[in-house]
Amino acid sequence: MRARQLRAGLRGWGGVGAMAVVCAVAAVFALLLPLTQPHGDGSTGVGGPGLADGTQVRADDCEAPQNQSLAPSSAEGASVAAIKKRGYLSVGVDQNSYRWGYRNPNSTDEDVQLEGFDIDLARRIATDLLGSPDKIRFKAIPTNQRVPAIQSGRVDMVVRTMTITCARLEQVAFSAPYFLTGQQVLAPVSSDIEGYDGSLAGKQICSAAGSTAYDKLDEDKKAGKLDASADISTTVPNQLDCLVRLQLGQVDAVVTDSALAASQAAQDPTVELKGERFTTEYYGVAMNQKATDLVRRVNRILEQYRTDPDGWRASYDHWLRPTLGADSESATAPVPTYQ
Repeated sequence: MRARQLRAGLRGWGGVGAMAVVCAVAAVFALLLPLTQPHGDGSTGVGGPGLADGTQVRADDCEAPQNQSLAPSSAEGASVAAIKKRGYLSVGVDQNSYRWGYRNPNSTDEDVQLEGFDIDLARRIATDLLGSPDKIRFKAIPTNQRVPAIQSGRVDMVVRTMTITCARLEQVAFSAPYFLTGQQVLAPVSSDIEGYDGSLAGKQICSAAGSTAYDKLDEDKKAGKLDASADISTTVPNQLDCLVRLQLGQVDAVVTDSALAASQAAQDPTVELKGERFTTEYYGVAMNQKATDLVRRVNRILEQYRTDPDGWRASYDHWLRPTLGADSESATAPVPTYQ
């Protein structure tokens, strides 16, 4: 305990900076609340009336969830028509993941806009559907509320570093993958933790509730692949909260997606990635299972986004190359395979 307190005391910049981020996030979230209220028809997204018939094939025993999406199409069904009639796209995003979806505290603009790799993609989808990247309403969605937000119709889609998994395919539909990632350990530079191995014995590990990180930790602990003395009980609504707890010395390590971990290490030089990523996962755009025409349309947009010189690669180079590098496996857009 004394070691953790000492570490927290030495980490002035990280701790103070993190607490400032938390306060800012709380304030911004309050400003966004009006945008999350239902419309006059009782819904906010394509989860309500007017959905296209049919559902995406469910993956009861899937081995490659990233290959379960529907083939691209520009055909317009009820879901796309409803979005066009409304006049804007409703998208669930993160607002505190550095370089993915966040509000830049150093911006000189009076109206600080969301920015990042996921935000670029969401704006591209809005441009294709509605002719303008500005015809979009972002809604801050905690990690553990991504699926409920889609199912309830609060949003048309979620573009929020959301991993495609077989279990989630039972609840929502996904686009083809747009990013390759995997789980990795984040810990203080001074820590004796070496990676996802025996060095986690007796350590307190933080992960986001409802995340694939927690699912992996829980699965491995039950299977005996993770030391029984590792404490995985600390979960938080938003992944950034784990970084705050790490900075304050309340936990010993964080397990999260390698891409997010790299961005957090860039924010705070007192923490670093430990070992290699130990899973292979893919991010996808999540939508309502009934919105099959929207899923196909998004896949068509992704096909173009991958090859556009001002699209996927340009966004990667701007936002993620500084932390992930030019030669990372993640530096190339995944090649889709459709069901």
